[in-house]
Amino acid sequence: MAEESSPDIVLNLIRRAQPYLFIHGVINGKHNAPFFVTRFQDALHHFSSLFDMLDTIIERMLIEKVMLGREALNTIASEGWERVERPESYKQWQLRNMRAGFVQVPLSRRLAQFVFNKIASRYHKDFNVDKVGKWLLLGWKGRFLYAFSTWKPA
Repeated sequence: MAEESSPDIVLNLIRRAQPYLFIHGVINGKHNAPFFVTRFQDALHHFSSLFDMLDTIIERMLIEKVMLGREALNTIASEGWERVERPESYKQWQLRNMRAGFVQVPLSRRLAQFVFNKIASRYHKDFNVDKVGKWLLLGWKGRFLYAFSTWKPA
């Protein structure tokens, strides 16, 4: 009789425990292959993917820290003239633009349709695009983060 491997022993213990559900997470690879070349190639692909993923995440962390983190900190923690970031809603900007003597111009249907199609076909499902009045709103998971419209002097 062949000797049981450690993974087999663990699986047998789980089976004997008779769980209602067993969620099994594994590293998907062949770095346990008996042949060096196979192990080496698979390990190379596996770890280069991990490094690529980490590089992407670290780049995101740098963007968050350097750009967005500074903006968030300034918005939340600063007062008076020290606070540089002063976001306002698109509705507030609409009033501000009108008081400044601008007239809002309707969005081009072609442009709006182009943006809708691009977001729907190429980007993550949680991106949102909507047209409200003469504004094009872009967002993430139901929260509109950016608003675009066209204006001309009155």
